[in-house]
Amino acid sequence: MIGTAELAQPKTPDHALTVAYAWEVLHTVLDPEVPVMSICDLGIVRDVQMHGERGLNVVLTPTYSGCPATEMIATQAENALDAAGFSPVNLTTTHAPAWSSDWISAEGRDKLRRYGIAPPGPAQQGQDIVLRYMPQGRESNQVVSALECPRCGSNNTERLSAFGSTACKALWRCMACKEPFEHFKPF
Repeated sequence: MIGTAELAQPKTPDHALTVAYAWEVLHTVLDPEVPVMSICDLGIVRDVQMHGERGLNVVLTPTYSGCPATEMIATQAENALDAAGFSPVNLTTTHAPAWSSDWISAEGRDKLRRYGIAPPGPAQQGQDIVLRYMPQGRESNQVVSALECPRCGSNNTERLSAFGSTACKALWRCMACKEPFEHFKPF
């Protein structure tokens, strides 16, 4: 993986402007809400194609249509690619197909766990999604299966809130180690 200091260096034959190099650069762009994961780990980068000798066409899919970090992610991706020598960089944001938490890489799921966020389970694509209005209190936790605590591994957990620090996460607590943690919701 290429660090930011390396990106500022002049290009050499080792840094030919290729699609593979563009992907390496995009792997250095961290998600602003979960800064241990790249936008590639999250599956936000959907496609990268060369456009001429130095230009790129990049397709991004935000994690959800109302994500407040969408513009920041696009700007950071464009700046990183520009600093690496790609020009022009044409970014396209698409909402179809909709992003799925199934697009998170295996490495990204491990990074979430190590960061203290329970990774999402499968999104169960192809099945109807049932919208439930849940009552407050312990009864609401029965609809959602217990999660494994990312800190101690216990399954003795409970959901405290359907929403965590962002709309794409829920707040949980481990009853074994008593630590709160967030769960990245499956979409």
